[in-house]
Amino acid sequence: MGEETKAPVTCDVCPHACRLQEGQLGFCRARVCKDGKVVPANYGRLTSIALDPIEKKPLSDYMPGTTVLSVGSYGCNLRCPFCQNWIISQKGENGVRWTSLSPIELVASAQGLQAQDPYVIGIAYTYNEPLVSWEYVRDCSILAHQAGLKNILVSNGCASAPIINELAPLIDAANIDLKGADEGFYKTCFGDLETVKETIRILAATPTCHLEVTTLIVPGMNDTDEDIESIAKWLSELPTEGDPITLHITRFFPRWQMEDKEPTPVKTVYHLADVARRWLPNVNVGNC
Repeated sequence: MGEETKAPVTCDVCPHACRLQEGQLGFCRARVCKDGKVVPANYGRLTSIALDPIEKKPLSDYMPGTTVLSVGSYGCNLRCPFCQNWIISQKGENGVRWTSLSPIELVASAQGLQAQDPYVIGIAYTYNEPLVSWEYVRDCSILAHQAGLKNILVSNGCASAPIINELAPLIDAANIDLKGADEGFYKTCFGDLETVKETIRILAATPTCHLEVTTLIVPGMNDTDEDIESIAKWLSELPTEGDPITLHITRFFPRWQMEDKEPTPVKTVYHLADVARRWLPNVNVGNC
């Protein structure tokens, strides 16, 4: 008799709920079924590492003037056709160069940089979608807090509530993409609007987490007054434990599957920022 085929295992990280056979990668290209469990194949595999101004995350209202050690891996659980970081987010381990860095090594690197420059405040998990390897974010964040460092999360927010609840006390500041105002937009990106909204709700209600939100304005997809008013009004009505939520309205540039499109007109970005200011006190424009 041949070997018994193991039943597929369901990944519980995001709404895709991939059912994976042994050795199979999920939709995100970063999680794999190994020994009957779904684990992050990209754990500690960094494709990008840089020292960035915190404003670049973007975070405009959290410790301005400081810098963070920014790290990213590969893989993403969305397929936004306009992805700005598609070279790493839409690739698996064989499509990118990566180097392995354990949580201990990453935190030590951040501490070394802080010793040279006190304006270095911590670590940002960014570039690709960090939550497809949320265990790495968790493990690094615990050690970072023990070392007196801050944790910054830049994410699409499309992760299950139990994961966000576990991470929320470890995250000092976050910027979450709210890509569109309706489920149809998210279907284009293979995401789920309600999951993202729940992430934003949880982080907004976490007293130790400063929250900002970014909406990239893509012509013909989410660039109407109604789109932005819906987003801004919803954010303004959320109960928060800290400062009001800051919204970033940013300009699209042609990338990945939308290289044939024109950039968002600058006047559109500024106009939509004014629309958002009817509901929110803190609205910034970006990429202009």
